[in-house]
Amino acid sequence: MATYEELMEKDEQYFAEAGRISYYSLLIDHADQATLVDIKGKEYIDLLSSASATNTGHSPKKVTDAIKNQADKMLHYTPAYMYHEPAIKLAEKLCEITPGDFEKKATFGLSGSDACDGVMKYARAYTGRSNIVTFQNAYHGSTYGALSMSALNNNMRAKMGPNVPNVEHIPFPDNYRGMYGKAQPNSIEEYLAPFKQMMETYLPSEEIACVVVETIQGDGGLLEPVPGYFKALYELCHEHGILFAVDDVQQGLGRTGTWCSTEHFNVEADLVVYGKSLASGMPLSAIVGRKEIMDSLEAPAHIFTTAANPVCCAASLATLDMIEEDNLLQESTRKGEIAQERMQKWENDYAFIGDVRGFGLSIGIDIVTDKKTQNKG
Repeated sequence: MATYEELMEKDEQYFAEAGRISYYSLLIDHADQATLVDIKGKEYIDLLSSASATNTGHSPKKVTDAIKNQADKMLHYTPAYMYHEPAIKLAEKLCEITPGDFEKKATFGLSGSDACDGVMKYARAYTGRSNIVTFQNAYHGSTYGALSMSALNNNMRAKMGPNVPNVEHIPFPDNYRGMYGKAQPNSIEEYLAPFKQMMETYLPSEEIACVVVETIQGDGGLLEPVPGYFKALYELCHEHGILFAVDDVQQGLGRTGTWCSTEHFNVEADLVVYGKSLASGMPLSAIVGRKEIMDSLEAPAHIFTTAANPVCCAASLATLDMIEEDNLLQESTRKGEIAQERMQKWENDYAFIGDVRGFGLSIGIDIVTDKKTQNKG
C-alpha cells in the first residue's frame, strides 16, 4: 500500500490545481456516519459533511444497499432516450417535497452547476427575456452559466472570459454586515434599492427573466438575510413578471431543518435547484419547477447522457427515505438549536467571535479582529 507521502507526491504531480481548494492535507481512507479516518488511521469528526453532500452521514447502510441492489440490476441506460423506474419515482418524490401549491415537474443533471445553468435556460425560454440577476458574494458552481452567476472569488473567473452575458449582481441582504463596508446591516428597503435603481435606470424589468437566490449564502460565509427581505423581493419579482429561483444545492434536503430552505422565508420559488446531498454525494442534481416553466423547453435542450443514472436515483430515493424515516428534518432543527445555544455563549467569552448564525445544522461562526467594526479575521 502506498504511503501518505507517496500519494501526496503523486497528487501534486497529476491532480490539476484548479480542481481543489487545499484547506488541509487530509488524505481520507474511509468514512462512517460523521467520522473520517485518514490513511494513517487517525479519526476526525466531519463537521463539513463533505461540503454538505452527506446529509445522512457517510455510507449509510440503507443507501449503500440501494446502490448495490441497483448496480446488480442495471448500472445505466440513459434517460435521454429511454425510461427507468428510479428516475420516474424520484421526479415524483421531488415534486412532492418541494414547496409550492402548484403543479411541478423535475429534470436531472450531474451537479449543482449544470442545474444552475438549467435555471438560466428555463427562465429565458419561459419569459422570453434575457437577463438574470443574482447576488454579490454568490456561489452557484463552476460551469460557464453557474460561474457567470457567481461573484465570490476572482480565481473563479480570471483568465476565462468572456462569461455568459446579461448577468447582473446586487448586494446580498447580509444580516450581520451592511453594504459597502458598513458595519451594521441595512434595512429591507435599503437592500432592495440597488435592484430597484437597476430597473429604473439601465435594466428594464420587462427584460429580466429571473432572480437567482441562495437564501443563505453558503460558500460566501453562511450569511443570513435580513428578516423579511426575501418575501419583499419575491413580491417585487412577481409584480414585474420576474421568476424567483432558489439554488438550494447546499442548503436543501434537511441542512436547515426543512426540505427546502425557502420554508424559512415564506416564499414558494418558481424554480428550485438541488444537488450535493440529493444522492448522498453520488453525482446527481435536479431542477424542480412550475409545470408551465418546465414545459417551456423541448428536447434536447437540457439532456445529459449520464444524468438520472439509475444507481444515483436509487441512492437518492434511499436518502430521502432516510430523512423521513429517521426524522432528520426535526433532528437537524433540534441539534442545530443545541449547537447554536452553546456557540452563542462564545460571543461573550472570546473577542474573536463576532457572530454565530444559521438554521438547523447550517451554522456559521464569524471570526473577526474587531467586534465593533466587524473586520474579518
